[in-house]
Amino acid sequence: MEQVRTVLKWAGSKIRIMDILKQHLPAGRRLVEPFAGSCAVMMNTDYEEYLIADINPDLINLYQNIKLNPERFIAYARKFFELCNSAEDFYIVRADFNLSSASEERAVMFLYLNRHCFNGLCRYNRSGGFNSPYGKYKAPYFPEKEIRAFAEKAKRATFICCSFDEALAMVLPGDVIYCDPPYLPASSTANFTGYAAACFGKLEHEQLSANLLVLAERSYPVIASNADTREARGLYGKFKIASFDAPRSVGAAAGSIKTAPEIIAKITPKNPQYLPLVCEEETEGTD
Repeated sequence: MEQVRTVLKWAGSKIRIMDILKQHLPAGRRLVEPFAGSCAVMMNTDYEEYLIADINPDLINLYQNIKLNPERFIAYARKFFELCNSAEDFYIVRADFNLSSASEERAVMFLYLNRHCFNGLCRYNRSGGFNSPYGKYKAPYFPEKEIRAFAEKAKRATFICCSFDEALAMVLPGDVIYCDPPYLPASSTANFTGYAAACFGKLEHEQLSANLLVLAERSYPVIASNADTREARGLYGKFKIASFDAPRSVGAAAGSIKTAPEIIAKITPKNPQYLPLVCEEETEGTD
């Protein structure tokens, strides 16, 4: 089945494994995602509502601006894509982006940088400045169709910039929780900690798995993705684990696609926390 494409290019996007992932996402009223990423999961599922959170303010700002006024966003963003596609243009926009504090301007420049930088990598330095390099693409794609599709789906969504533990504290009866954190490194040279200028290390992974286990004990369905490593399997030892090979295309060679082992860890309670129904007896005789 062809998947709905996303506005952003994104390392670790779930777009290529949605057919597998959807087999592990149970029914519920609202999907809660503390790690928004490209919103591939939101775009390719059909929950009544979505709570989409991320610690990266630029990501959430982009989504909020698209939801607010998609046509205005498209018109503004198109002007940036009409610039000459050169390294000089890219680094000028990158420098302006790192100095800007205007919400709408940062949103359109973030999209431009994402579509023009190397492999769509979202990387920041320790000072919080976006520092992904120029990608040297002949014709970067302007995702007008994807922006409109996102804006339509976003009518069901709330976007919040916060940490994963703050997002998990917002769950309500009827929610399904899916977490796609920065993966545990498969090797000592594979670690990537530049996302949102914050490190997501072993301590954060331990806290996340512990928080999910607490929610599962309270009868919430919880699902998490990660690399298939001994450490990840240890963290999710009390979860049911499914393993598979996921395609990867972040290599230096253009168009190169390899596979890497991943896991989906889940606990789906027999009696999940659904919204309580109002009994007919309770409504009789009320005004």
